[in-house]
Amino acid sequence: MYNTHDILETIKMIEEEHLDIRTVTMGISLLDCIDNDIDKACEKVYRKITTSAADLIPVCEKIEKKYGIPIINKRISVTPIAMLASACQTSNIVKFALTLERAAKTLGVNFIGGYSALVGKGFAAGDYALIESIPEALSITDHVCSSVNIGSTKAGINMDAVKMMGKIVRQTAELTADRNCIGAAKLVVFCNAPEDNPFMAGAFHGVGEPDCVINVGVSGPGVVRAALEKAGDMDLTGVADLVKRTAFKITRVGQLVAKEASIQLGVPFGIVDLSLAPTPAVGDSVAHILEEMGLEQCGACGTTAALALLNDAVKKGGVMASSHVGGLSGAFIPVTEDAGMIDAARAGTLTIEKLEAMTAVCSVGLDMINIPGDTPAEVISAIIADEAAIGLINSKTTAVRVIPAIGKKVGDELEFGGLLGSGPVMKVNTASPLKFISRGGRIPAPIQSLKN
Repeated sequence: MYNTHDILETIKMIEEEHLDIRTVTMGISLLDCIDNDIDKACEKVYRKITTSAADLIPVCEKIEKKYGIPIINKRISVTPIAMLASACQTSNIVKFALTLERAAKTLGVNFIGGYSALVGKGFAAGDYALIESIPEALSITDHVCSSVNIGSTKAGINMDAVKMMGKIVRQTAELTADRNCIGAAKLVVFCNAPEDNPFMAGAFHGVGEPDCVINVGVSGPGVVRAALEKAGDMDLTGVADLVKRTAFKITRVGQLVAKEASIQLGVPFGIVDLSLAPTPAVGDSVAHILEEMGLEQCGACGTTAALALLNDAVKKGGVMASSHVGGLSGAFIPVTEDAGMIDAARAGTLTIEKLEAMTAVCSVGLDMINIPGDTPAEVISAIIADEAAIGLINSKTTAVRVIPAIGKKVGDELEFGGLLGSGPVMKVNTASPLKFISRGGRIPAPIQSLKN
């Protein structure tokens, strides 16, 4: 039961420290929409989504008013569209993207994810068609997000898919160059992708999920930073304990909203993703938490250790506060979406190499990083391969969301607006990995995958 102190503390977190529910995401299975006629399949998809999620936004707005807790995004994730495309007797599957866009506009949601393919071990019939259609699909839609899983600890890394995705990321940026390459900001390449992730652009509704489910993503970097600031000097054991206790409080808010949304929508409660998701707003930054621990600036030596402490403490505190924790859960480090990381990248303290080291201990991977517009496709593929290897060996989710800033060079700025923020174009090592990437094949699963 909440006491008066808990209620007042939560109100302060919301009003002064940027606590919010970052997203309520409804996952919807489209397996019953499969049809060999793409027009019939699309009509089934539209009807299923708009029927299932008809009350999503009204219910979220009602919860916001009831508890005074901001819900920033209302989103939908669907079954990977490549699975539906496999049954269609056509290779032109962009109609599915247009259908998802139409459904998103009808419902008024912020984003819809699931224009996705799972090719960690190889390609099924619809996978090639979907991947090749991604640049066009993301250039002609505003709300559709795409993801491709190219590997897992159990299967290894599909290097043929990695090679393809370097080209796809470039083409997507080129087709949206007139809109600050926004298409690439809606595309994620995963290793070990979770099936219940509520966060975009990587959300899709996994095949092991219920027909319809509610997943919630919380936030609150500002709350953690404020708690550390008030606590003053303490050793790192004390810091970890404080972060755990703060993460518990944040996650309890997410659990409350998730259960309420589940009841009102008549849909099962899936998970709470307790990731610390930053925004460009001052005071709502993961980088500022690391600096509050004692680093002069994010990216300095010691950043990886500080982030490891933060990520672990967030998980330990959050897992005690929710009956079902899932998704990504930890600390996000998207450069353009984090005010402290934007400053560190501009100052040169934070480099892509340092970010790669940080991804070994954080929630996801290389996220929302602007790279020079002339970066070759094989270099992008190699960045994806490196990040996938970290996920592969460490049995964790890793991802790459880089934006080739077409027409821009190192030090120039790319502006997206909103939660996607802005940031400098960062330097990339362009020593050629072409021969390595061109080999194709598969990087075998590591020995630790043999756990049966």
